Amino acid sequence: VQLQASGGGLVQAGGSLRLSCVVSGKFFSINDMGWYRQAPGKQRELVATQSSGDNVKIRNYVKGRFTISGDNAKNTVYLQMNSLIPEDTAVYYCYADVMDMDYEHEYYWGKGTLVTVSS
Repeated sequence: VQLQASGGGLVQAGGSLRLSCVVSGKFFSINDMGWYRQAPGKQRELVATQSSGDNVKIRNYVKGRFTISGDNAKNTVYLQMNSLIPEDTAVYYCYADVMDMDYEHEYYWGKGTLVTVSS
Protein backbone atom coordinates (compact mmCIF):
# COMPACT_ATOMS: atom_id res chain seq x y z
CA VAL A 1 0.00 0.00 0.00
CA GLN A 2 1.31 3.44 -0.93
CA LEU A 3 0.08 6.95 -0.31
CA GLN A 4 0.93 9.75 -2.71
CA ALA A 5 0.26 13.28 -1.54
CA SER A 6 0.37 16.34 -3.76
CA GLY A 7 -0.76 19.94 -3.94
CA GLY A 8 1.62 21.71 -1.59
CA GLY A 9 3.45 24.86 -2.51
CA LEU A 10 4.11 28.49 -1.71
CA VAL A 11 1.15 30.79 -1.23
CA GLN A 12 0.58 34.23 0.20
CA ALA A 13 -1.39 34.71 3.38
CA GLY A 14 -5.09 34.68 2.62
CA GLY A 15 -4.62 32.32 -0.29
CA SER A 16 -5.79 28.76 -0.85
CA LEU A 17 -4.34 25.38 -1.64
CA ARG A 18 -5.87 21.97 -2.17
CA LEU A 19 -3.98 18.89 -1.10
CA SER A 20 -4.73 15.45 -2.50
CA CYS A 21 -3.71 12.02 -1.30
CA VAL A 22 -4.24 8.82 -3.25
CA VAL A 23 -4.03 5.34 -1.76
CA SER A 24 -2.87 2.58 -4.07
CA GLY A 25 -2.03 -1.08 -3.72
CA LYS A 26 -3.86 -4.16 -2.52
CA PHE A 27 -6.13 -3.83 0.48
CA PHE A 28 -9.62 -4.79 1.52
CA SER A 29 -10.94 -1.40 2.57
CA ILE A 30 -10.01 2.01 3.93
CA ASN A 31 -11.37 2.75 7.39
CA ASP A 32 -10.38 6.38 7.51
CA MET A 33 -7.96 8.85 5.99
CA GLY A 34 -6.75 12.22 7.02
CA TRP A 35 -4.02 14.76 7.39
CA TYR A 36 -1.40 15.65 9.94
CA ARG A 37 1.09 18.47 9.76
CA GLN A 38 4.45 19.20 11.26
CA ALA A 39 5.79 22.71 11.47
CA PRO A 40 9.52 23.37 11.91
CA GLY A 41 10.57 22.62 15.46
CA LYS A 42 7.15 21.34 16.45
CA GLN A 43 5.51 17.98 16.93
CA ARG A 44 3.30 16.46 14.31
CA GLU A 45 -0.33 17.39 14.91
CA LEU A 46 -3.62 16.14 13.59
CA VAL A 47 -5.43 18.44 11.18
CA ALA A 48 -8.47 16.55 9.92
CA THR A 49 -9.83 13.06 9.43
CA GLN A 50 -12.60 11.46 7.42
CA SER A 51 -13.91 7.97 8.00
CA SER A 52 -15.33 5.65 5.38
CA GLY A 53 -18.74 6.58 6.74
CA ASP A 54 -18.05 10.25 6.02
CA ASN A 55 -17.61 11.09 9.69
CA VAL A 56 -15.44 14.20 9.60
CA LYS A 57 -13.29 15.68 12.35
CA ILE A 58 -11.56 19.04 11.96
CA ARG A 59 -9.26 20.47 14.59
CA ASN A 60 -10.31 23.80 16.05
CA TYR A 61 -7.26 25.66 14.86
CA VAL A 62 -8.25 25.13 11.22
CA LYS A 63 -12.01 24.83 11.56
CA GLY A 64 -13.83 27.23 9.28
CA ARG A 65 -10.79 27.52 6.99
CA PHE A 66 -9.97 23.93 6.07
CA THR A 67 -12.32 21.29 4.66
CA ILE A 68 -11.64 17.58 4.30
CA SER A 69 -13.43 15.48 1.73
CA GLY A 70 -12.98 12.14 0.06
CA ASP A 71 -13.69 10.22 -3.09
CA ASN A 72 -14.15 6.59 -2.11
CA ALA A 73 -14.17 5.41 -5.72
CA LYS A 74 -10.74 6.96 -6.25
CA ASN A 75 -9.34 6.09 -2.79
CA THR A 76 -8.49 9.76 -2.46
CA VAL A 77 -8.78 12.29 0.32
CA TYR A 78 -8.57 16.05 -0.17
CA LEU A 79 -7.77 18.93 2.12
CA GLN A 80 -9.07 22.27 0.91
CA MET A 81 -7.21 25.00 2.74
CA ASN A 82 -8.57 28.54 2.55
CA SER A 83 -7.60 31.77 4.27
CA LEU A 84 -4.14 30.42 4.89
CA ILE A 85 -1.99 32.09 7.52
CA PRO A 86 1.78 31.86 8.09
CA GLU A 87 1.14 29.58 11.07
CA ASP A 88 -0.18 26.97 8.64
CA THR A 89 3.32 26.57 7.21
CA ALA A 90 4.27 22.93 7.68
CA VAL A 91 4.85 19.63 5.99
CA TYR A 92 1.46 18.02 5.56
CA TYR A 93 1.27 14.25 5.80
CA CYS A 94 -1.65 12.14 4.76
CA TYR A 95 -2.38 8.83 6.43
CA ALA A 96 -4.72 5.94 5.86
CA ASP A 97 -6.06 3.36 8.26
CA VAL A 98 -6.44 0.38 5.97
CA MET A 99 -7.84 -3.09 6.41
CA ASP A 100 -5.44 -5.32 4.51
CA MET A 101 -6.19 -8.56 2.69
CA ASP A 102 -5.75 -10.47 5.97
CA TYR A 103 -8.39 -8.23 7.59
CA GLU A 104 -5.76 -6.61 9.79
CA HIS A 105 -5.66 -2.88 10.44
CA GLU A 106 -2.55 -1.20 9.11
CA TYR A 107 -1.60 2.44 9.31
CA TYR A 108 0.18 4.02 6.35
CA TRP A 109 1.75 7.43 5.80
CA GLY A 110 2.44 9.48 2.74
CA LYS A 111 5.81 11.20 2.33
CA GLY A 112 4.49 14.67 3.03
CA THR A 113 3.98 17.77 1.00
CA LEU A 114 5.34 21.17 2.02
CA VAL A 115 2.98 24.10 2.44
CA THR A 116 4.60 27.51 2.89
CA VAL A 117 2.48 30.55 3.62
CA SER A 118 4.21 33.89 3.26
CA SER A 119 3.09 37.00 5.13
